[in-house]
Amino acid sequence: MATSSLYASSQLLVGELLKRAAHRSPSMDAFKYEGDTLTFEELDQRASQLAAWLMARELKQEDKIGFLMKNSLAIVEVFFGTALTGHAVVPINFRLGVMELEYILNDSDCAVLFIDEEYAGIVWEMMERIPKVRLVIVNGEVPEHMDFLPYSHLFEQDMPYSSPGIHDDEPAMIVYTSGTTGRPKGAVLTHKNLCVNGFNMMWEGQAGLHQIQLATVPLFHIAGIMILIRTVLVCGKTIIQKEYHPLSVLKAIEEEGVTTLALVPTMWNYLFQIPNIGQFNLSSVASCTTGGAICPIGLKHLILKHFHHAFLIDTFGQTETTSSATILKGDDALRKTDSVGRAALNIELRVVDEEMNDVPVGEIGEIIYRGPSVMKEYYKNKAATEEAFKGGWFHSGDLVRMDEEGFIYVVDRKKDMLISGGENIYPAEVEAVLLAHPSIIDCAVIGVPDQAWGESVKAIVILKPGENLTEEEVIAYCGSKLASYKKPKEVEFTKELPRNASGKVLKQVLRKHALEDAGLS
Repeated sequence: MATSSLYASSQLLVGELLKRAAHRSPSMDAFKYEGDTLTFEELDQRASQLAAWLMARELKQEDKIGFLMKNSLAIVEVFFGTALTGHAVVPINFRLGVMELEYILNDSDCAVLFIDEEYAGIVWEMMERIPKVRLVIVNGEVPEHMDFLPYSHLFEQDMPYSSPGIHDDEPAMIVYTSGTTGRPKGAVLTHKNLCVNGFNMMWEGQAGLHQIQLATVPLFHIAGIMILIRTVLVCGKTIIQKEYHPLSVLKAIEEEGVTTLALVPTMWNYLFQIPNIGQFNLSSVASCTTGGAICPIGLKHLILKHFHHAFLIDTFGQTETTSSATILKGDDALRKTDSVGRAALNIELRVVDEEMNDVPVGEIGEIIYRGPSVMKEYYKNKAATEEAFKGGWFHSGDLVRMDEEGFIYVVDRKKDMLISGGENIYPAEVEAVLLAHPSIIDCAVIGVPDQAWGESVKAIVILKPGENLTEEEVIAYCGSKLASYKKPKEVEFTKELPRNASGKVLKQVLRKHALEDAGLS
């Protein structure tokens, strides 16, 4: 099937990317999940059917379509089907609590909600508190006492699809941020944002036609959504896994011939804890991508050791930049190992002070962006939008420095910097030292109240299996690598760190726990 109309063919539209892939490679496998496969033609037919069914519901222009689902083929159909309707899709983190779910559903004006069977009870209980949700569709069995529709109902009667005339500057999705400061904000991403970022990553990642990707990140997250976009752009095949399990990743690479693998550093680290990793055939992997946090040089060498045919890529960005905004790749990944690279294709960036003056090379400032992959606005939040786009650039909240070649080095988030005895301390610097220790697999550093110094450094550390360290040993190690005022005064050993869907540590949760432990909450 070709594009939907002459007008649609002239726009950068998510749904039309799928239709072009179906026109070019109709019989090729597009997505596979637990033995079930969709070709591009089948996906186009099901997405178009889903879109036609939704459009027949006579939704209002402002109505949004949400999904609360784990990784599956149904998510793929809902995402592309919604894109064809002209309504924005709202992907929702299934790990959120009831109050957070209610806030997002109400704030986003969600009228239709797709859910997995396991969330039916939760949604049923909150229906009176989410009055804007008029229709709930369940992927799975619907309990008898609930007036929800089964997902299969949408495909019982053939319905013709007709393009509603979508402009590529219209919202394709609203992604709610993790809410590290106050309520989550809905980042409005347009069809053009998603398409252009897909082009950016194709170019920067040297993506090949018909590449085979592995999707282990949650598909409600912007990084997961971009995997869907890249699949249709290169007419590739994506193997979807419900969740991350290192052994399952290795098996999928060997069995499916995966060519492109993207994991956050923590995932890479756990992958290399599999004792018999050398017994798997990993030679098909041509590119390895890391992002979400700085990837230590030792971990990069491990990646290249086990995936010795691979092109190494570091990415850096955020939801508001439609995922990646800077790229470090190839030889630069080792030559400039502490960097996150330079501006991606179609992205402009600057490093500025509080008055938006460019800071000198090597000095710390905030990185700001503009370009066609930067979000349109925060949904129904004019004040936050104006603050974010002050001076005509998007203000990221990330503190960085730039070298003479234009490479960016992340210092920390503005909100994570702590001040101890009048000295600025950037937790990311301490974390980099900790992660270089051979016994430490993961860590986070936060500031905690200190009567003498205002704040002091606390490290939360996860040790590799079978390893042992004391608090004194960790502090002494940091003292040998850092200025004395930067080393931790307190070390807590744990088994797990709270993370959001992109793998970033939720430091507000750690700070809250630290205050509670100190009796200061």
